[in-house]
Amino acid sequence: MRGCWPVFRRELGGYFVTPVAYVFIVIFLVLTGVFTFQLGGFFEAGQADLRTFFNFHPWLYLFLVPALSMRLWAEEHRSGTTELLMTLPISKLGAVVGKFLAAWAFTLIALALTFPIWITANVLGDPDNGAVLSGYIGSGLMAGAFLAIGAAVSAATRTQVIAFIVTVVVCFLFLLAGHAPVLDAVRGWLPAAVVDTVASFSFLTRFDMIGKGVIDLRDLVFFGTLIAAALAINAIVLDARRA
Repeated sequence: MRGCWPVFRRELGGYFVTPVAYVFIVIFLVLTGVFTFQLGGFFEAGQADLRTFFNFHPWLYLFLVPALSMRLWAEEHRSGTTELLMTLPISKLGAVVGKFLAAWAFTLIALALTFPIWITANVLGDPDNGAVLSGYIGSGLMAGAFLAIGAAVSAATRTQVIAFIVTVVVCFLFLLAGHAPVLDAVRGWLPAAVVDTVASFSFLTRFDMIGKGVIDLRDLVFFGTLIAAALAINAIVLDARRA
């Protein structure tokens, strides 16, 4: 992965030289606060628990992460700098992974800045900090999966709006894969093994288990494999566009 580190530094630094980074972080922090304390009824529940905080993360990521990932490659295609990037002494995989890691690191920074909510829970009560830490891990992994999918979609188009819409749709399908209405819709005409496979792709089901403090190796492997597969597709799409 030659050139991954220079691409990572260039991309991550690029976020903070424009208002995009600060707008994204402010919106993310404001929405997490509103959803946790207002819509989630944190104080009304009378319990020092961050489940309401984490329950909204999938739906925040569904729109905020595609807004971040849509520019990863679509903007390069639109401005014609993809070819220039590929002529530099960096490998294609290095460019793909470097861009992804920069976007993921930026998202994790925004997630880490929600620590005052964790502190608030500890001041008001005695939460299960192990479960809270597990929830942060699960949230970070899910954000990484969303970003990897978004990067692959962005590589396939030069229009950021199209990349945003397609990424939202694909991620929405992953979120709802394990829900009863979806499973009931496919159970009547697909074998049971296929239905179980569809259910296993549910982000919500896996994130819910991790958020409860149950870190199953299978869930970690799932997110890791999905990220790796999406990045591989990203590289293949870039090759296809160059051809």
